[in-house]
Amino acid sequence: NRRFAAGEGLAAQDCGTERRREVAAVQKPFAIVLGCLDSRVPPEIIFGQGLGDLLVLRVAGNIASQHVVGSVELAAEAFGTQLVVVLGHSMCAAVWASYEELRKPSGRPSPELQSILDHIAPSVQLAADASEPMATDLWMDAAVRSNVINSVTSLRNDSSVLSECARGSGLRIVGATYDVESGLVDFFEPGAEQG
Repeated sequence: NRRFAAGEGLAAQDCGTERRREVAAVQKPFAIVLGCLDSRVPPEIIFGQGLGDLLVLRVAGNIASQHVVGSVELAAEAFGTQLVVVLGHSMCAAVWASYEELRKPSGRPSPELQSILDHIAPSVQLAADASEPMATDLWMDAAVRSNVINSVTSLRNDSSVLSECARGSGLRIVGATYDVESGLVDFFEPGAEQG
């Protein structure tokens, strides 16, 4: 990620013909990334990874819905991947939309979008209950981080499959936030921070 933030691109061999042939027969991704759908946050690019290196799931607000949890379970079991990264980002439109809907309900979101906003709402509320004034950059950063922590917690606690992978093969589930301006990622491990 530091190379990406410094403006250094991905090596051509990581995505070229030879690499494509190499991964065609078998894939051994070293990480699963649950990220937001934001077009400014493509995990393969910001982490400088090529074909077959990452399994990427993208959904608004990087929420750990039932389908997402099932997808992570499949990936962890099928490929023995040992790292899951929940990746949030600054200036998240999904977090902002959840804030707006809590502040002044519009009644306009579809049931599908409302489901996403409802997943994010506890993080928005937690940030609102903190000392930072709402709708500031610091508040948004706190809400994004809280939302990442909620998804990490959901993956860790709501899936017996992932719990078993953590016990058996050492699967780690960590959080990260990406700054869309600097290009840098900040990793953290919820639960290990209070030590």
